[in-house]
Amino acid sequence: MANEEDDPIIQEIDVYLAKSLAEKLYLFQYPIRPSSMTYGDVTHLSAKIKPKQQKVELEMAINTISPNYCRSKGEQIALNVDGTCTDESSTYSTKLMDKQMFTSIQAASNTSRYAAAVYRKGELHLTPLHGILQLRPSFSYLDKADAKHREREAANEAGDSSQDEAEDDVKQITVRFSRPESEQARQRRVQSYEFLQKKKAEEPWVHLHYYGMKDSRSEHERQYLFCQSSGMAESTELIKSPSEYLTMLMPPSIEEEIEKPMAPSNVLSMAQLRTLPLADQIRILMKNVKVMPFANLMGLVAAGTDSTAVLRCIQQVALLVQGNWVVKSDILYPKDTSSPHSGVPAEVLCRARDFVMWKFTGSRWVVRKEVAAVTKLCPEDVKEFLEHVAMPRINRGWEFLLPFDEDFVRKHPDVVQRQHMLWMGIQAKLEKVFNLSKEDLMPKKLEAQSAQPSFVSGEQRVNMARTKVKENCQSLERDMQRQKAQNRPSLTSERAELSNVHIKEEPMSDEEPMDTSSDSILNNGIVNGIHSDENSLDSLNGHLPRGSVEAAVAQELKAFVTATFKKQYVLTLSELKRLFNLYVASLPPGHKLFSSISDKVLQETVLDAGCKQILVPFSPQTTASPDEQKVFALWECGDTYDQHRQALLDIFSKNYRVRRNVIQARLNEESGGELNKQSVDKLLKDCCVSHGGMWYLKGTVQS
Repeated sequence: MANEEDDPIIQEIDVYLAKSLAEKLYLFQYPIRPSSMTYGDVTHLSAKIKPKQQKVELEMAINTISPNYCRSKGEQIALNVDGTCTDESSTYSTKLMDKQMFTSIQAASNTSRYAAAVYRKGELHLTPLHGILQLRPSFSYLDKADAKHREREAANEAGDSSQDEAEDDVKQITVRFSRPESEQARQRRVQSYEFLQKKKAEEPWVHLHYYGMKDSRSEHERQYLFCQSSGMAESTELIKSPSEYLTMLMPPSIEEEIEKPMAPSNVLSMAQLRTLPLADQIRILMKNVKVMPFANLMGLVAAGTDSTAVLRCIQQVALLVQGNWVVKSDILYPKDTSSPHSGVPAEVLCRARDFVMWKFTGSRWVVRKEVAAVTKLCPEDVKEFLEHVAMPRINRGWEFLLPFDEDFVRKHPDVVQRQHMLWMGIQAKLEKVFNLSKEDLMPKKLEAQSAQPSFVSGEQRVNMARTKVKENCQSLERDMQRQKAQNRPSLTSERAELSNVHIKEEPMSDEEPMDTSSDSILNNGIVNGIHSDENSLDSLNGHLPRGSVEAAVAQELKAFVTATFKKQYVLTLSELKRLFNLYVASLPPGHKLFSSISDKVLQETVLDAGCKQILVPFSPQTTASPDEQKVFALWECGDTYDQHRQALLDIFSKNYRVRRNVIQARLNEESGGELNKQSVDKLLKDCCVSHGGMWYLKGTVQS
């Protein structure tokens, strides 16, 4: 009561709620007008709005006759934006910056507590606001000026380049066909930022008409800010009890629910995961983990889950490898998909990954080169298979990721037997697909799988290595003696037949020991004129010795290399290997070229086919791989261009990239006369490629 006496009521005002413009009334907040850019009387030249986004763009005039307006700067901005020409597309038709664009942003997401008030004759009329927008200057004209500047620079560069080179420059075009979009991919695309921005841009602009403050239409619209009802009886919102009225004025605070972005389809919390059926839980877990012991799987599912039900579900999505469960290949590579590395279809990927898992059922270790030689896939795909279930070890290969689970094998012999029968069926399919030999099918004994890791000192490792070397030497010595004893009768008969051949035996010198490395096998396969292996007679008839590529394989490999270089002239080792893999893939299964061809054998065949390696001086900052830096070229083709082609290749042995005029001058110097344009164009087309006005050898240009 004391507070009421200190603050007496001076006047009571009737409050009315006007709803005529409740869904149409916006409050625009303009920036403070700078003194140098005072707007004229006609403020709005044009306006447009996107109602769904509540986005407005206004184009307002600038008072160019104001003493605070800098005319020189206005002319310079107009010149930068539109240039010297003036047409209908010009931003500033008066060659002066006489207008500015304003773009709106939402100042408040919830405008339910805001209203516009008008006081008249002792009455206060309130109209709820539909939106509050802040108008900020838009500098899109600067983007337009930058775009025109880039167009002028591009036109100048295009004019400086040689027209002849532009006509002869042939660019490779990659054509890709989009595969059908899955439901998960569609959901991710719809939720992406780019898609949302595109949808916002697709909403059409609605152009608005501006009426001045003193216009009759403005006067008419302002009348809607007053309540149209004649009495309080129709304003039911204001006929409330004091408590209800107080609740309306100060509603209880309600936390706004912020929409959380949807997580990716392959990311689920454990709480969300356990709401799914058991089969889906296990499928998602195995797809993400890829290899898991059964005990760990039981710890991830809900407590109290029957192990029999888990076993029934896990066998539908995984296979048993060394007592652990590995996800099936068709789960990781569904039908109608392909490899992101090589584009190989999912069916081929599944067969190759099954081969990797099958290898681990018989051994703790797998060598990647052996897998690549059998599956004929690119190294990236093979590495991805191995990374799913194994870890690389130095000088050993890839070791299976988990230790052998003897506990599961002992507790569930029926499951182990069922999985063994399943692997037998997979082995039969792999044998047909990859044409596996008997050595590949021989199961290898798992070495000490259940043994616990123990600490071994460095000295113990050295002693163990020495002991192993001695044992290997003794074993090799025994094998050599036994082989000599077996081959002695045959060698005696062969030498009797070759009695007329005098063999000169020279003593072995300690200073020049015999080279027994693998590199010398190809060239030094003959000892004193007679091959040391069993097929010595065949070797005398022209066959290559064992340890190198067989004669038929070497002959076909050389034919492939010769035919390829007669078409391409210049190839990097990387490109040659790619073409060779494509050629091998086109051959029927079981062909003799399916034997492993090493990089060394391939390079020696290239040199033997009359090609030479061009030592291109790559820049130190090059991103080319070692195989891409090895460049080979056909040195002699037997045509009239051999001398000019060799001179061209010699240029690129000293320079990584060369201009056309330098090449023209060098070729004219070598030929002693003027080469016509057709000849130079043919040489460049055979061996080089143009990029950015410079010429490179094929395969050496770095984008």
